[in-house]
Amino acid sequence: MHRELDALDAYDAVRAGAVLLDVREPEEFAAGHVPGARSVPLGQLGQRLDELAGSHTVVCVCRSGSRSATAAEALVAAGYDAINLVGGMIAWAAEGLPIVTASGAAGGVH
Repeated sequence: MHRELDALDAYDAVRAGAVLLDVREPEEFAAGHVPGARSVPLGQLGQRLDELAGSHTVVCVCRSGSRSATAAEALVAAGYDAINLVGGMIAWAAEGLPIVTASGAAGGVH
């Protein structure tokens, strides 16, 4: 079973060194993501686990928290300390936390 954090606690976890893994599709990520987040769409997660090697804690995020919950479960099963960001990018944006586009401009959640 994965753990869950709200947006503010997830922000603190990332600032403390956790990897933020965005499991949305590339176009969603490009429109608005957390600065420094790693993009691995949920459908590719199984084939790209090696990209997370050495990560101690992984906070998973999607738009609303559903896909990221699935990702967190898969990562826990693979031996990672994975946490789901409850409410996803919608909750992150609601707290006024930073979101950028692929070009680095201010982004949003679509």
